[in-house]
Amino acid sequence: MAGGLAGNPVERLGAKVLHGFQYAGGLSLLLADLSVGIAKTLRKPKPRDLVSLGEQIVRVGVRSIGIVALVQGFVGVILALQLTPTLEDYGQQAQIATIIGISGFRMLGPIFTAIVISGFAGASIAAELGTMVVAEEIEAMEAMALNPTRFLVLPRVLATFVCMLLLTTFADLMIAAGGWVTAHMALGADVYNRYWERMRDALVFKDYFTGLIQGGVFGVLIGLIACYEGLHVRGGAEGVGRATTMTVVYSIVAIVLAASVCTVIFYTFGF
Repeated sequence: MAGGLAGNPVERLGAKVLHGFQYAGGLSLLLADLSVGIAKTLRKPKPRDLVSLGEQIVRVGVRSIGIVALVQGFVGVILALQLTPTLEDYGQQAQIATIIGISGFRMLGPIFTAIVISGFAGASIAAELGTMVVAEEIEAMEAMALNPTRFLVLPRVLATFVCMLLLTTFADLMIAAGGWVTAHMALGADVYNRYWERMRDALVFKDYFTGLIQGGVFGVLIGLIACYEGLHVRGGAEGVGRATTMTVVYSIVAIVLAASVCTVIFYTFGF
């Protein structure tokens, strides 16, 4: 009995590790199938493919603009107000624009945007596909020799990828604008007058480029996880709810892990 009880935590840990490998393997297989679908679509593109992609871009990107603008604008405000007391102690409050620009463009813009998209669009994608699974619509597509990956997964993953690239750029500007508004209203003329000039002088192309790369990676991860969870729903409405929840949880974990990996790579290669 004692040995069995002692072994339970090890067994549970082993089961979680095994589940993690299985999940990563499932995502890899879905990505491979998605790559085949992209190749087939590029060889024989059809108008309905563009229409489907456009619909998903509107759903994922256009409808997210407002919430992304709100969140990222306040990120800029918070950064400006939090940095001011410490920088004032060293007489460097004028460097607020530099810090907001570099941190926003390199990391905060893409990572906060990805978190917003995972909750706003990722959960919706998982719920939609999960409902289709419960209603046996996926089986009906397969019975008609239609590949669900090509017709359902492909436009959604491409949409999250494209929208993350566009929204990351938009988010960078909103963070900078939030800091500028705060500087104008609360931080004094010295910070406000040369805010954009200092930010322009501090930023280089690699600051924007590294953030854009991360935004694209986050977009692919969110789309893959949302579609994978949706297509593997079991248990009716309860399963749909679980898939929606786990999409957000796994997406945020994947975003943080991917950001860490990207940071290590950029640091190693001098980016």
